Amino acid sequence: MGAMSNEARGDVVAVLTRLAQSTDYRDRADAGRALASFADVPAAHEPLQRLLLDPNDTFVTRATAEALLRRQDTAGLVAVASALTKADFNQMAWIHTAVRDVFGVFASERDTALGNSKALTRDYGMALQCGVDQLREMLIDINPVLYPADEPDPRRQ
Repeated sequence: MGAMSNEARGDVVAVLTRLAQSTDYRDRADAGRALASFADVPAAHEPLQRLLLDPNDTFVTRATAEALLRRQDTAGLVAVASALTKADFNQMAWIHTAVRDVFGVFASERDTALGNSKALTRDYGMALQCGVDQLREMLIDINPVLYPADEPDPRRQ
């Protein structure tokens, strides 16, 4: 990316970070959804963690987690796994709901996320191990609705 693009992305993250500090849960949820698009920008990491672990409203947690998971990439998985290492029971439950909502339809998407999550500890260190393990358990527990045509549906065997 060019210097202007990086600068503009940084400016957007700064504005969204301010929105993430709002007292209104709707603003924080909107900030989480939008910041998820910038999960690969280092300046977004800390505000995303604050939103994933929002102490005042689990809707913010769920909306942010769902947006990050819908990226279906390493940046989103790392952010969610990192939050799982610090999440309380309620936050963990809503992150789990987001995982089910995002990966509960297509088996291929769930399987890709499982494969991508396998490398997270290796690539990002042992600090993520607990969160990665929890994320992998959530993914393994999902029984997706749709399987590829060339793969038998295990529910019908």
